[in-house]
Amino acid sequence: MTWNFDILPDFVFNGLSLGAIYGTVALSLVLIFKATTLINFATGELAMIGAFMVYVLHMEQGLWLWLSILIAMIISAGLGALIERTLTRPFDPADHLPVVLITLGLFLIFNALAGDIWNYQVRILSNPFGKFPSWVPGLGGDRFVMVLGSRLKYQSIGIWVTLALALFLLGLILNRTKMGLAFRAVSSNVESARLVGVHTGRTLGFGWALASAFGTLGAVLVAPQLGGVNPNMMATILIYALAGAALGGLDSMGGAVMGGVLIGLIQAVLVMWLGVVVMGQAYMSILQLAAAFVLILIVLLFRPSGLFGSRRVERV
Repeated sequence: MTWNFDILPDFVFNGLSLGAIYGTVALSLVLIFKATTLINFATGELAMIGAFMVYVLHMEQGLWLWLSILIAMIISAGLGALIERTLTRPFDPADHLPVVLITLGLFLIFNALAGDIWNYQVRILSNPFGKFPSWVPGLGGDRFVMVLGSRLKYQSIGIWVTLALALFLLGLILNRTKMGLAFRAVSSNVESARLVGVHTGRTLGFGWALASAFGTLGAVLVAPQLGGVNPNMMATILIYALAGAALGGLDSMGGAVMGGVLIGLIQAVLVMWLGVVVMGQAYMSILQLAAAFVLILIVLLFRPSGLFGSRRVERV
């Protein structure tokens, strides 16, 4: 057995890129959980529909890719708000079972709908960060730069910058806008927010809209690494994102991002790099999924609130 440390930076860079994507999707899970204390299992399929919107707008209609992404995020936000208004708001917020069943049903419906419209064949979607213009200082031309003797892809740099900008924008929305402050109040205590005049239903719809938009962004970022878009593209990503959210804390947005990054590093370094060193390439995908499930189990058993989540205090 040879410990090949020369290729380790490649796996670290890849893990950080995957972790940023998992963190983005985990953030969409946490946005819903903070306000409703339930997991939206339709998050991945809503994101997949958003990625197909980008495919239609960019690849079929010829719109600029980033404009297509923005339009798809806005449409996804509207779809998320519509789902909250028509399907989940009529139910008692204290009874989670009907809403969980609705999100599971939406998971199946959106997957079948996408398969019927676009079939299950992978469709190529342009890489937002495939190649920078030649006039960009230090980054023009080739698709990577050399760091620590390894190739740091432009795609990785672009994903990190995009996540940082998205988090900055989310912080502005939640801390500087009236609806954002209302969402924070509802996330903290629904009853208290209602007593001071916050329209909880409208605020929850706003949270669904934000979560759907961030999910679409995550799906577009991960599509090039999956070879393109297809109806099943987000199933595995959702598992890793859920593991990241559980690790970081389901009620902590910053924790969700950090948890996603940690999951990406665990997947790339502890599973893929060590797996290549010890076992070779075989069974890597199975080991990655198994590691995610084991990590979720460990977190739920020993630290249910996650690394950065708030522990619940109950009076007895």
